[in-house]
Amino acid sequence: MKLSWKTLLLWSLPIFVVGFFFWQGFLGPTTTDVGSNIASSRMTYGRFLEYLDMGWVKRVDLYENNHTAIVEAVGPELGNRVQRIRVELPASAPELITKLRKANVDLDAHPPKSTSAIWGLLGNLLFPLVVVGGLAFLFRRSNSASGGPGQAMSFGKSKALFQMEAKTGVVFNDVAGVEEAKEEFQEVVTFLKQPESFTAVGAKIPKGVLLVGPPGTGKTLLAKAIAGEAGVPFFSISGSEFVEMFVGVGASRVRDLFKKAKDNAPCIVFIDEIDAVGRQRGTGVGGGNDEREQTLNQLLTEMDGFEGNTGVIVIAATNRADILDSALLRPGRFDRQVSVDVPDFKGRLAILEVHAKNKKMESQVSLETIARRTPGFSGADLANLLNEAAILTARRRKNAMTMSEIDTSIDRVVAGMEGTPLIDSKSKRLIAYHEVGHAIIGSLLEHHDPVQKVTLIPRGQARGLTWFTPSDDQSLISRSQILARIVGALGGRAAEEVIFGDAEVTTGASNDLQQVTSMARQMVTRFGMSKIGPLSLESQGGDPFLGRGMGGGSEYSDEVATNIDKQVREIVGECYKEAKKIIKDNRVVMDRLVDLLIEKETIEGNEFRDIVKEYTAIPEKNYYISQF
Repeated sequence: MKLSWKTLLLWSLPIFVVGFFFWQGFLGPTTTDVGSNIASSRMTYGRFLEYLDMGWVKRVDLYENNHTAIVEAVGPELGNRVQRIRVELPASAPELITKLRKANVDLDAHPPKSTSAIWGLLGNLLFPLVVVGGLAFLFRRSNSASGGPGQAMSFGKSKALFQMEAKTGVVFNDVAGVEEAKEEFQEVVTFLKQPESFTAVGAKIPKGVLLVGPPGTGKTLLAKAIAGEAGVPFFSISGSEFVEMFVGVGASRVRDLFKKAKDNAPCIVFIDEIDAVGRQRGTGVGGGNDEREQTLNQLLTEMDGFEGNTGVIVIAATNRADILDSALLRPGRFDRQVSVDVPDFKGRLAILEVHAKNKKMESQVSLETIARRTPGFSGADLANLLNEAAILTARRRKNAMTMSEIDTSIDRVVAGMEGTPLIDSKSKRLIAYHEVGHAIIGSLLEHHDPVQKVTLIPRGQARGLTWFTPSDDQSLISRSQILARIVGALGGRAAEEVIFGDAEVTTGASNDLQQVTSMARQMVTRFGMSKIGPLSLESQGGDPFLGRGMGGGSEYSDEVATNIDKQVREIVGECYKEAKKIIKDNRVVMDRLVDLLIEKETIEGNEFRDIVKEYTAIPEKNYYISQF
């Protein structure tokens, strides 16, 4: 990791402070104890006074500010030889000097030898100078990097990642399933490389392009491909990196980012998750956030203000375009909005081909079959699917993936981990009738999606599952399709009541009933598919700044509300009657299917339909999984 001089100095200052005081406290200079090196024995102060009274003391040298004395004494107890003795003197003994003078003792005082003056100079003068100089250096570098005073510690400096020639390793050929978006950005890349072909006819490049789409559809990957294809300077930053706890930092970072971008024009600035800074102003409970609004105002000015951003193309990504400020979305700022939706069948197939390049697969694995089985999957979901299949292949100690691993991985991604199989009991038989009830109604209704498989293997919170393969185009759904789905969802509850009686109905259909109620209510209030008439009585969502369940007050009278409830009950009631009728009419085949399901635990869609065909006719449908 490479550290700047500023970072090194910032970390070295505390270390220097701690080290200095450690040296002063533990390793610093002390007074020189000369007397301890020349005395051979010790004597108490009282004994010293006795020697003084007997006239045996000849000389006294005082050390350590008169706290220690080295005494030269001669006496019978000392063998009539001169000996040097160390004596610790009390802190207050003013009469001692007088006694020594009266006894004509040779007296001398030795001051302590110390370097404290030098260290005092270092501690009181040099050290503060080093600290002040270091802080001045930090402020000077911070101000020069941020473009003005008040930006200490580079808080106002943009955190955008800059690449002169972005080596992302991703080009347009590596991005699949978003062909329309690729065409839009191919035009941007061509303008950056050959602007004269556009300017010759008076065309101007869009100042901003906004990528809008659900999570995982490849917005950030597409931005990497643009950077890799364009060959121009590329700045990338997240919207959340503009916002800090300090007032004015976000706006300063916007200014710094566009200043650097203009210096390197033509270039691309990519802002990921722009909704973090681009939300509508003046919204929310209790007013808006002034700091965030200042940041947004600065962004609006930089994109299309008096100076403009000539040569700077801003590309942003979000999955919440509905909450962005209208001033940000107008032409002149974000001129284009490119929708990056969940891929269709061809898109999923192209994405699978990209992600399957580095995966080992058996020859019988069909990417087309996988694409048919995964409607609604985003690019990230498909990448995760193949990765889960590869992990499962390694766990099973196989050399290449087969359709078995793919099938299991799809189930895991959609429904969760596989649980412990149920034992053969009444509960298992009841669950089997419940799931077969869903499957047989789905097979016999003309407008219902075809059955893919029925299983008693628990996954996630579900004790059993019935899988259907929906048609690829889910944008337009007819009234007959919605009613068929309601009848199919009620098939499990109807089977429990018909087979085991009303007293044995379980809570297993709770999730089914929630879906049924939601579909029936939308038919009445949003789609105009009831006797109330073609009226839209409820909006799709409330105020996004007040939460999903807030701000969506009643838009109709109490009488209309009563009619809505009545129509919902009628729709669900009629569908439930139809579900019970189908179950009663096909009781024989249901018993056979339940016995087979308990034995095998999983019945594939083709096998399920073949058995049903032995007893009754099945409407023709598009069976996308016929080769699976």
